[in-house]
Amino acid sequence: MQKIFIVEDDQAIIRALQVGLKKWNYQTQTVTDWGNITTEILTAQPDLVIMDITLPMFDGFYWTGKLRESSQLPVIFLSAAELDPNAVRALALGADDYIVKPFSVNVLVSKIQAIFRRMKLNQTEINELSFENYHLNILTNSLTIGSEYVKLTPTEGVILKLLFLNAGKLVGKKQLMNELWQGGSFVDEGVLNVNISRLRKKLSSLKLAEQLITERKKGYRLVKKNDKK
Repeated sequence: MQKIFIVEDDQAIIRALQVGLKKWNYQTQTVTDWGNITTEILTAQPDLVIMDITLPMFDGFYWTGKLRESSQLPVIFLSAAELDPNAVRALALGADDYIVKPFSVNVLVSKIQAIFRRMKLNQTEINELSFENYHLNILTNSLTIGSEYVKLTPTEGVILKLLFLNAGKLVGKKQLMNELWQGGSFVDEGVLNVNISRLRKKLSSLKLAEQLITERKKGYRLVKKNDKK
């Protein structure tokens, strides 16, 4: 039974989530100490975190930032408006997806299932992919070159895996959304764009960002240094 950790202070929403997620055979846990949320999450060892923005003491942005210092657990943010600045900020901090209040639990479950599917996508027989001198560990979502490395979220890991597997070729936006969100029924291109931007920032620390080429309105291509236009 997979465990979902709910970081939410609205009791009505908590009850609705607990009832709805239980129907899908998900176990849930909630916060008991608002000043120690990161420790509670790490101790609970959940498979996914649902994070509200407005919380007692510190907001969801703060706690997601703290969580990302030691964990790449998938996080779904609860947002007040469709891809508003808060949602974009949440994705940039390391959230994997967001959902707008008020929301259907069934839509939330679809997002949860999509995240779990793309995590399984990374659990293939191939544990590592290579591109030039870069190595992507599929199991840990770590990208290394020499002694340097960056840690990726599951979403970023799938994006880079597809780019590595199709090095030199165009990976279309539709293809990415199909792989990441099973057709993208509950997301728009804005979510993909934020994830690409976040990935590009991490790649820049390893001097790989310049080789990730954007083809306007089409998709992305990872090219060798000598092939850059």
